[in-house]
Amino acid sequence: MKLGMNQPYFFPYLGFYQLVHAVDRFIVYDNLNYIQYGWINRNRFLVVDGVPTYFNAVTVESSSYKKIRDIRLSPRTNWRRKLLNTFFLNYKKSPFFDETFALIEPVIQHQTESLSELVTRSIVDVTRHLRITTEVIANPTYEKLETDLLRNDLTEVFPSIRLKQPERKVYRVLAVCQMMEADEFINAIGGEALYDKSEFQANGINLSFLKSADEPYPQTSNGYFPNLSIIDVLMNCGREGTIKRLDNYELI
Repeated sequence: MKLGMNQPYFFPYLGFYQLVHAVDRFIVYDNLNYIQYGWINRNRFLVVDGVPTYFNAVTVESSSYKKIRDIRLSPRTNWRRKLLNTFFLNYKKSPFFDETFALIEPVIQHQTESLSELVTRSIVDVTRHLRITTEVIANPTYEKLETDLLRNDLTEVFPSIRLKQPERKVYRVLAVCQMMEADEFINAIGGEALYDKSEFQANGINLSFLKSADEPYPQTSNGYFPNLSIIDVLMNCGREGTIKRLDNYELI
């Protein structure tokens, strides 16, 4: 069974959905520390005739000392209206505006105080929209696992996991693979700096990294800007055009 796992992001880029598409099960994991100024509550879109600009879900009292699941959204509702208006003004002339706006509006208007719930919905709803059949497991607790990872001697807590250089993030992934009975783990290409294929192999797991192939598409600017939010791809390529791009990657 092929497994993928990642923290939740707000309408992430196409490569994220390619990763979901490439595996049998995908875990959205929010029991990790929140990253200030990361991609969890924000992403990039394209201003008409301009350059990439950030959009974000507005949070309150966010901190890198808190778990993602504990970060709260601003109770003020005007940020949702302003965000939707921003997308309307910048994409209203895009060829697939109507179908894409109909997808993102209920996500952004979803009334929840939980950042994790909102951004996870942005992942799940787009996954369904793109007809990806992967089983998405949204934010499992795994409290015992996270408690065990705080122990000093990890080799004692996880005797069945063998690592040359024990690191908590590697133990976490291998432990989840064992719980899910996965024999293959696929990670985004950025994981090459974090994970060692030989260590995974020693624990019975084949490790691969997904590298997206950058396929330019028409945008609302004079140049081309890669790796924008999936919203930009959907606005310009539509559902069917985006689905065709899901297989544009290689596993290395």
